[in-house]
Amino acid sequence: MVAEFEFRGVGLVSLTDAINTASPQGRLVFNLFASLAEFERELIRERTQVGLAAARARGRVGGRRRGLSKEAERAAIVAETLYNEQQLGVDEIARQLRISKVTLYKYLRHRGVPIQAYRER
Repeated sequence: MVAEFEFRGVGLVSLTDAINTASPQGRLVFNLFASLAEFERELIRERTQVGLAAARARGRVGGRRRGLSKEAERAAIVAETLYNEQQLGVDEIARQLRISKVTLYKYLRHRGVPIQAYRER
């Protein structure tokens, strides 16, 4: 990437640091910083992988728990009831429950409700 910028004649001049990629010294400093940043990123990645492997060995699995909270589960039950009554549209159900349409559909899928095709009311 840096080589491509250099090929196009693009340089970097930092106003607060002594970096000017148009000079050999500036390119050296820039490349040193880039190498150190890459090294640090690789160390973090390596440590993270080791930590995840150790957690898995202890039987722990990362990530968010599956399912809904108790409050969301209650809202999903109400959403299912309103949806199955077919008296209100999706927009109105979402508005009444104060959730987005995306969340409403997520709740319905979680409850195993078949989603019907859009139709005019």
